[in-house]
Amino acid sequence: MSITTVALLFASAISLYVQISNYKEEMIDEATTFAELISHNAASGVVFNDNVTEEQNLKALSAAGFIHNVHIYKLNPANELEFFASYNKTGQAPVRAMFDRIETLSVPVFGPDALELIQPIRQDGILVGYVYLRASLEALNKLTLNTVFITLSVLLLVLVFSFLLTLRLQKSITHPIEGLVDLVQQISRKKSYSSRAQKSNLKELDILANAFNGMLEKIEEHICRQEEAEEEHRRLNLSLEEKVNQRTIALKEANKELIQTLEKLHQFQRQIVQNEKMASLGDMVAGVAHEVNTPIGLGVTASTMMLDRLAQLQKDFESKNLKASSLAKFINEGEENLNIIYRNLNRAAELISSFKQVAVDQTSESTRVFCFTQLMDEILLSMRPRLKKLPHEIRVYCSRELYIESKAGPINQIMINLIMNSVIHGFEFMEKGLVDIYVEMQGESKLCIRYVDNGKGIPEHLCKRIFDPFVTTKRGQGGSGLGMHLVYNLVTQALNGSITVTSEEGKGVEFQIVFPVRRVEASGMAKSS
Repeated sequence: MSITTVALLFASAISLYVQISNYKEEMIDEATTFAELISHNAASGVVFNDNVTEEQNLKALSAAGFIHNVHIYKLNPANELEFFASYNKTGQAPVRAMFDRIETLSVPVFGPDALELIQPIRQDGILVGYVYLRASLEALNKLTLNTVFITLSVLLLVLVFSFLLTLRLQKSITHPIEGLVDLVQQISRKKSYSSRAQKSNLKELDILANAFNGMLEKIEEHICRQEEAEEEHRRLNLSLEEKVNQRTIALKEANKELIQTLEKLHQFQRQIVQNEKMASLGDMVAGVAHEVNTPIGLGVTASTMMLDRLAQLQKDFESKNLKASSLAKFINEGEENLNIIYRNLNRAAELISSFKQVAVDQTSESTRVFCFTQLMDEILLSMRPRLKKLPHEIRVYCSRELYIESKAGPINQIMINLIMNSVIHGFEFMEKGLVDIYVEMQGESKLCIRYVDNGKGIPEHLCKRIFDPFVTTKRGQGGSGLGMHLVYNLVTQALNGSITVTSEEGKGVEFQIVFPVRRVEASGMAKSS
C-alpha cells in the first residue's frame, strides 16, 4: 500500500503538472494570437492617426470574454510613446498605461489574476507602436480546479480499491502463516517434534511447510541420537570417575616430587651463587695478600738491616771503637730505614683497611651512609692486584660531594662483576680497554649509574639472555655464567631497582642501573666525621 500510494501520488502530480502547463500554454497561444491580430489591424490606423476607427474595431473584442483590457500605444515623431486607443471589458476598470513595462511584457507574464503581454505594431517592417493585452485567468483557474478535483477523486478511488484488494490478499496469505506460527508455538511449549505442518493453496507456503517439516525430522533424529549419546556418556562417566581418582592420586604424588625437586634446584642455585660470591672474595683475598706482601717484605728487609747495623754499633760501643762518623752514619741509615718501614707499613695498612671494608660490604646487606666516590676508590683499590698488570683504564665521573644512604655491599658486588666482565669478555684480544662510569642523581630519591665500555660488545642472541643464569661465552674455560645473573638479582632484589643493557657487536656495551637512595648533605657528613 505504501509503494502504491507513493507511485500514484507521483504519477498524479506529474499528470497535474503536465495538464496545468498545457492549459497555460494554450491560454498564452490564444492571447498571443489575439494580440497579433490586434497589432496587424491597428497598424494602418496608427500610421494615419485614426484612433476613432481603431476604438470602434476594438469593441469587437467583447466577443472574447477572457480579454479584459487592451491598450494601443503610438510612437510620435520624437520616438516617444503616447496613448492611442484602448478597450475595457464592460464592468472592468481601466488600467494604467504600461510604458515602463514594454521590455518586461515582451513575453507573456502571469500575474495573480491576469495574463499580460505586449506585442509590437509594425508597418512595412517599421515599428510604429505597441499593443498591450490583459486577459483574465478565471477560466484557467476553474479548469485547473476541476482537473485537480478529478485527479484527486480518481486517486482516492484507486487507493480504496487497492486497500480492499490488499486486505483480501493478506487474509489468503496470513491465514496459512498464522497456522504455521501456532504450530511452532505448540512445538515450543510441548516439545512435540513429531508434529507436521499442513499443506496450503500457495506454492511458496508449501515450500516453507516442507522445509519446516524437514527441519522437524532432523531435530527429532538429532534428539534421538543425543539421548543415545547421553546414555553412553553416563556409562562412560561411571568408569571415568574411577580413572580420574587414580590419575589424581598419581598427579598429587608427581606434584609433590616436582615441588621437592624445585626446592632442591633453588637451593643448589643459591648455593652456586653464594659460591660465586665467595670465589670472587677468595680471588680478591689472594690478590690483596700478594699486594700486601710487597710492602711488608720491604719493611722486613729494612728492619733486618737496622738490626745488623745496631749489632755492629753495639759491638763497636762495647770494644770502645765507636766513632762519631759511624754513629752519624747509623743515625742517617736508621732514619732512612725507618721511613721505608713506615711508608710500607702505612701502605699495607691502607690496603688491608680497604680490603676489610670491601669484604664487609660484600658479606653485608645492611644500609649505611657513604660517599660514592670513596666507595668506588675502595673497590678499585681492592681490585688493583688483578688490574695493575692490565693496560685498561677505568674512569669514574662522580661528584665527591655525593653522599647517599644505601646498601654498599650489593653496589660493591655489582661494580666488581661489571668491571671483571669487561676485562674478561669485553676487552679480550684488545690492547687497551676503556671503562667510563657515570654516577648522578635522578630527582631527589633515585641514583643512576651508567656503565660504558668500548669492548667488543655482546652478540644479539646473547644480549636478550644476558641476565639468565649459566649464560656465558667462556663455557669450559672457567666461566660459570652466573656473574650477570648475580648482578640482576642484586639490582632488582637487594636494591629494588632496575637494570637495562644496550649493546652492538663491535661497539661496546652500556648498562644503566637505577635504584632508590636517600641523599645526605655533604656538610652534615663533614661535621659528623
